[in-house]
This record gives sequence, C-alpha cells and structure tokens, in this order.
Amino acid sequence: MSTQQMDIFAPLASPLPPLPEGEVLSPSQWVTLMAIGDTIIPAIDLSFPSSEKRLVAEDEYDEAIGKIQSMIPAGNNVKDLAHKFLAESASTTPGLKQLLQRTFSDYIRPEARKGICIILSGLDTRAGCLLLTGSTTSFHLQPIHVRQQVLQGWSQSYLPLLRGAVKGLAAIFNATWTKASPTLGPVLGFPRAPVHGKPGKGFEYSFIQFPPSTEPETIETDVLIVGSGCGAGVCAKNLAEAGHRVLVVDKAYHFDPAHLPMSEADAGIHLFQNGGIEVSDDSSISVIAGSAWGGGGTVNWSASLQTQGFVRQEWADMGLPFFTSSEFQTSLDRVCHRMGVSADHIHHNKTNQVLLDGARKLGYNVKPVPQNTGGKSHFCGYCTLGCGAAEKQGPVVSWLPDAEKAGALFIEGFTADKILFDNLNGTRVARGLQGTWQSRDSHGSVSGSDKTSRTVTIHAKRIIVSCGTLQSPLLLLRSGLTNPQIGRNLHLHPANVMGAVFPTPTLPWEGAILTAVVDSFQDLDSHGHGPKLEATSMLPSWFLPLLPWKSGLDFKLRAAALRYMTGFISLVRDRDTGRVYPDPVDGRCRIAYSPSALDRKHALAGLEALAKICYVAGATEILTTTVGVPSFVRGDPVPGDEDQGINDPRFVAWLAEVRHKGLPLPDANFASAHQMGTCRMGTSAKTSVVDPQGKVWGTEGLFVADASVFPSASGVNPMVTNMALSDWISRGVGKGMHGGARL
Repeated sequence: MSTQQMDIFAPLASPLPPLPEGEVLSPSQWVTLMAIGDTIIPAIDLSFPSSEKRLVAEDEYDEAIGKIQSMIPAGNNVKDLAHKFLAESASTTPGLKQLLQRTFSDYIRPEARKGICIILSGLDTRAGCLLLTGSTTSFHLQPIHVRQQVLQGWSQSYLPLLRGAVKGLAAIFNATWTKASPTLGPVLGFPRAPVHGKPGKGFEYSFIQFPPSTEPETIETDVLIVGSGCGAGVCAKNLAEAGHRVLVVDKAYHFDPAHLPMSEADAGIHLFQNGGIEVSDDSSISVIAGSAWGGGGTVNWSASLQTQGFVRQEWADMGLPFFTSSEFQTSLDRVCHRMGVSADHIHHNKTNQVLLDGARKLGYNVKPVPQNTGGKSHFCGYCTLGCGAAEKQGPVVSWLPDAEKAGALFIEGFTADKILFDNLNGTRVARGLQGTWQSRDSHGSVSGSDKTSRTVTIHAKRIIVSCGTLQSPLLLLRSGLTNPQIGRNLHLHPANVMGAVFPTPTLPWEGAILTAVVDSFQDLDSHGHGPKLEATSMLPSWFLPLLPWKSGLDFKLRAAALRYMTGFISLVRDRDTGRVYPDPVDGRCRIAYSPSALDRKHALAGLEALAKICYVAGATEILTTTVGVPSFVRGDPVPGDEDQGINDPRFVAWLAEVRHKGLPLPDANFASAHQMGTCRMGTSAKTSVVDPQGKVWGTEGLFVADASVFPSASGVNPMVTNMALSDWISRGVGKGMHGGARL
C-alpha cells in the first residue's frame, strides 16, 4: 500500500449481527407499513398518466428538479442524479426494510410495537380506515396523493396520539432512509469518510478469552470495574498504576480505528445503546447514549469543559464541600492534562464560525470549547461514528491503554447480570459479579452465529459500577438493592435544534463538531438554569430526521439542501428531573422524563437567540424543528432598510410567532446526549444513592463512578466532570484497600 493510500480514510466493514429470526410484523402489516413509508419518502415522478393522481404537478416537478440540480456539486451527471433522487422511495431503497426489521424487532418497546401493529392492522380494515382516513379503502390501496393528505391531516390533528404517530413514523423512515439511500450522498457530495486528516493506529488490546464449556467460569481480581467508558477508564488507570489487580468488563466489543468511522447505519447498532436511540415513555425526548468499548468517550464530540463555579457551589451547598475544594480542581486539571485538552489548536468549521460571528455582532458572550485531542488540531465531523484518526483522547486511546500497560485486564462482550453480596453482621458486602460472556465469531467479527457463550462469576475485593447513567441504576436494582433513590433524579440537558440555510455551500459535516459555546443565557432563573448555545452534528441521519415532515417533496428538498445548512442546539441545564427503571417485561432501560414547562421556556429563549445569530450571520432561511412553525425566509432587502438587522419587521413578526407557538409536546423535538444523576451523590440514603466517597449506601465494597453520581445537572458536556469525579472516587478506593499490594 502506498503512502498516499494510507493517508486516506477507507474504513473496513463492520458487519452487523444476523437479523432477528421470525416475523415481527404480519405480511399485511408490512404492506401497510411500507405504504406509509412510500408516502413519507415517496417516488416523485410524472409516471401517472392522470395529473390528478400525481403527487406533484409537472411545473412543480420541474422546479424541484431545477433546485436539486443547482445544489448538486460539480462532477456529477446532475440531471440524471436529480431524477433518480426524486424517484427513490422507501420501498426501492436497498437495505431499508432490513433496517426497519431490526428496529422493530430489537429496539422498539413491546407495548409501542403493539400500538403500531394495531394502527397498521386498522388501516387494512374498512372500519379502521374510515376512522383514521375518512375512507373505507385500505390505506395501501389509496392513491399516493390521498395517503399524503391523510398523514398531513394526522400531523395537524387535535388528537396528540395521531400527531405523535405521524411524527414517530416519519422520524423512523427519515432516519432509515438517510442511512440507506444510494442517492442522497452523491446529491450532497457527502463522502463516506472524512476528507481531512489521516488514519491513525490504535492500541492493540488483549482480551481474556474463555474456552467452550457448559460449566460456569470463576475468576478473581482485586478491583472489578463494570463498564469501559469515561469514568471506568480513569478508575482503571488509577487503580492499576497503584498496584492493584484490575479487571474491566463491558458488554460492548472493541473496534480499532481501521473500522472507524463506521457508516451511519452500522454505528447505531455497534456503538450506541438500543440501536442508536432511546425514547422516553411519552416520546417527548430522544436519548442518545454510547454503548461502545470506551463508552460515550468513543462517540462524543471532544468537548472538554470543566465544571463551572456556580454548579460546584450548588453541589457544595448540598453538603458536598469537596466540589469547591482544591482537590476537585486538581482532579479536573489532572484529567484534562492527560487528554491534552486545549483550545489553542481549534480550526472552526462553518457552523461554529457562524456561532462565533453572530454572537459577537449581538454582544453575546461566546468562547471556544477546549478539545481533548492531545494538543493537536482535529478537523473531523465524523467522530460521533468513532475516531479513525485515533486523535480524540477518549478512554480507548488514553486511559484504558494506560491501564493495560500497568497490568489491567479486559473482557469484552460481557453482560453484567447481578452483583453478588455476602451478609456480614447485617451489612451487604459486595464480593463479586455474575454475568454472561459471549465471544466473537470464528472470523473475529461479531456478525456470525458461531459464538461461544459462558456464565462467568468474578470475585473481587472492590467493585466499581461505571455503566453510565442509564444502566448503572439498573444493575443495582437487578442486584437486589432497594433504595428508592436508585434511578431517580435523572437529568438530560434537553436540547432543541435549529437549522439555517446559507447562500453558498457550508459542507457542515466537515470540521470539529463542537468548538464554540454561547453562555449568555445560562442563568435565566437566577438559580443557574438556562440554555447554552452550541453546534450539533450535521451527519445526514443525525440532523435531517429532526426536521418536521410536511410532505414527501418538502423533505427531499430539505435533504438536498443539507450541503448549504448549519445546525445548532439550545441545550438546557434542566432544573426538573425524571427517572430510569427496568422494563417490566424484558428488563431493558425505560426512561420516564418530559421536559418541564420551565425547561422548555428556557430552551425557547435559546432558540430565539440562535435565530438572531443566524440572521445576523447572513442565513437565507431559518428552520425550527417544531411541527407547525414555518421557516423564516429572508426576502430581498427593502431600500433604506438594509441596516435594520434583527429589527427587520418580518423577522420580528416571525420570532413572535415562534414564541407564541412555544415548544409544546409532542410537537417539539427534544433530544439528549447527556445523561446524569440516577445514582446521585449525597449525604443521606434518603436523598441519594452513593455517599460523598462514591460508595453505595447500605453496602461495603461497592462504588459507582460515572455521570450517574452527579448531584444535579452539570450544565456543560459532562465528560470532564465525570472523569474528575471518577479520579477522586478511584483514588479513595485505592487508599481504602490498606496498601492494596497484588495478591
């Protein structure tokens, strides 16, 4: 291989596990579901001889073709590509149905799937169709333009159930189509992998393997760490370097940089929990949580902000003076130093530059966001799919290699079932963990069916649970702990998205994702709650499904315009909380959380500020992600009014409309990539799960070290706070092991 070839990202394939066996939907339900899909992502052409049955009129079609051709980058057969793009439908997109099958089988909750099946079956009956569509004709037999009118009617229905149904189905189909479409990438000029930077070499891990057997396996260690993410990595390094035998286990499998960044379709399965997205019980917020070797640190956006003073004071006022101590600052600085955190090498992409320039023009406080990129410039917008350059200094690149060099051992593919306890004079003493290990297949991949499975018991002197905010409380509950605080106090930093279109290409998927933050609105209630304004990932399947579906043509035109867009989030430090709990049927994570009226009010204030930033930065169109709110389209300036700026009467009137609509549920789109607080640290078991040293109340030898122990929302991207707390907790664990020499 030539040097030139080696300097180009060409990620290896990461085959998916086999599709689930059995049919998750009946044949007639599949027909109806794909009819809905072909309405949301329709084939738009002039093939119907009767104009009455066409989805668009001939002049509208010609106008759409012209718009798309004008946006396609040079070097393509733009006319042919534009026609193919519009002609593509959900049912003609290769691999889309397989993605749907996996989604419905593995990632949609049983009762939600049951509800969808009831709707699908109803749409194939005379009575059901009459009730839901106004016609006795089965939905899939109705003309495409009628089906579109039906879905548009649902989206404007006074019944929240129907509005939520079309919103959810549109999100599913838009997400699967943007991942699978063979034409969207060429239309956008969106490359499969980054065009900046070059591939890096990863650390060569050694993982414990077990031979095939029907007998349980038992092993021993000094410290067992459950999880491999940001908290776990710091704990593993500290305790291994202190001379203790350390074992790190995780249900995920490691993918080296040669496989990264993964495709958008594969990453959701391999690197994230629940296929890429969890949804709250009421569908008011989508939650994105890493589930990779390295946890969220493998897929986060490099933002490395230290805990702010007013948050530290709030936590100290809760009886935790450590947070205002020099010890905590030392931990913050220590973890940042190890990762080479710095803002000195940032090269802002268009999205972050818009945030910087617009904020400056409006007098907002804006600053660069330090990056954990080892003191190097890292101009990559794909890191949420894994870092192929091995420059982002997450656990896989930094902390876990340090731990292995100090003697730590690792097990991948290990699902933790329950913690084992001894009862010593009425105290529950953690003595081990029982779980299930599953090997890779015979080809070293995870896609084959020829895997070895073993029941494994691990005995340990100390156990540190570091499974993340969504999973750590579930492990504690599965282990028989009954503290009512376990799983409560969930904070999510609910974020609402705004997009903007510019007159020239922005290539928003290029460059570091999050390198600037506006914090002028972070204290709207005088108690430290409010939004921060940041850039968001602009990978097609991450951004486009958030846009409200209005029609098939509208969505395709929006998708084709992504090349000219920027995207931002109004990210709220939430005052109000929810909880996580195990599903009563299968034990999987359930999230009970709705953004409160106060937190939605704060998010709206952030959106208004973002709209002003986009306006003064020269956006030609500004988009919200709330159903029923039109976009703002900048018109030609009226002579004499060119300098009005955000006082433009049309813009002022549009902002008033945005404020009037607000962010009602289920019409508003909220998302979260930050989960905190479900094993809260505190001074009493009545109000928290762990004590000020991270030890689980009512136990000995059991600790939690991840973002779940935050006393409340951090208000900033939680990685550095998580690592600093884990640094403190793990050093305390080491001191408590009486010197802890190797046995």
